[in-house]
Amino acid sequence: MQSLHALLVSTGTVTLAEIGDKTQLLALLLAARYRKPWPIAWGILAATVVNHAISAWLGAELTEWLSPDVLRWVVAASFLAVALWTLKPDTLDENEKLPAHGAFIATTIAFFLAEIGDKTQVATVLLATKYSPLWQVIAGTTIGMLLANLPVVWLGHRFADKLPLKLARSLAAVVFFALALWVAWRGIG
Repeated sequence: MQSLHALLVSTGTVTLAEIGDKTQLLALLLAARYRKPWPIAWGILAATVVNHAISAWLGAELTEWLSPDVLRWVVAASFLAVALWTLKPDTLDENEKLPAHGAFIATTIAFFLAEIGDKTQVATVLLATKYSPLWQVIAGTTIGMLLANLPVVWLGHRFADKLPLKLARSLAAVVFFALALWVAWRGIG
């Protein structure tokens, strides 16, 4: 079980953080527009793997650039900030336009761009500073994105309306707060 620790923590953290996030709303919007779940699912996967691989690499590089003590407090403070950020619901701009390309290309581009600076991207960077191997962090955060977004793609608006978003945001905030405390107490690595 220890060998899958990074994978499981990364999956659970991002799954919770993604619920109610703007990319989940984007998945709903894409599903309503294109009504082609498979190309949308593949686009989410492609965008997430690339975005989170870059993010995890950056997180791993941070461990080389910063001293363990500085990194410890930067990561703890960042997890705390993400915990607070998670409590704020995301919205999509009503004027936001989607690319007019096919469902796969539109999803890939839209998801990649929407993830830049998003809390799940920040979480991926932070998880990569704490956990290894890196492939488990990337796989876990990608699985978390898929677990949160694919039901929305296939079940559409009915699913999103029944999702207890406030509870999910609160749980995600608790997870990030616990990670902040863990890093502050135990350090990195």
